[in-house]
Amino acid sequence: MHTVVERELELELVLSPECSIPVAALLSYRTDDPYAVHVTFHTGTDHPVNWTFARELLVEGVFRPCGHGDVRVWPTKVAGRGVVLMALSSPDGDALLQAPAAQVSAWLERTLVAVPPGTEFGRLGIDDGLAELLAPTPADDLWLGDPWLPDDFTDGE
Repeated sequence: MHTVVERELELELVLSPECSIPVAALLSYRTDDPYAVHVTFHTGTDHPVNWTFARELLVEGVFRPCGHGDVRVWPTKVAGRGVVLMALSSPDGDALLQAPAAQVSAWLERTLVAVPPGTEFGRLGIDDGLAELLAPTPADDLWLGDPWLPDDFTDGE
């Protein structure tokens, strides 16, 4: 059974220190993809913008600056309230988004209850998939014998 933990919230797209615009977003976490968080930004077009990155990055970014390259996350205060900033970079452009820290933290806590840190690997089903892949099938009997020996061969003749 797979669980989905979602949270809709309004982020701010920071255009300059004095100007930002609201952006509706959906935070999503799936227990069948336990290492990742998914963020869908609804930008007022027919095509939402989707980002996927490590849950661990967002968890750490609530407390201290972290990340390299395409995704960087860090906490700060704006007008006396705690926020989490996410700097996202892609070939299509860069964006700085500001999210309410309390709402992001509450959602992250729900994901950590669903899949506690350190237990993600067990959710991937790799052992089950490998066992299924390596399980013998009736067709395997055709390949278990030596293809070069005649059917009536007996050892010691």
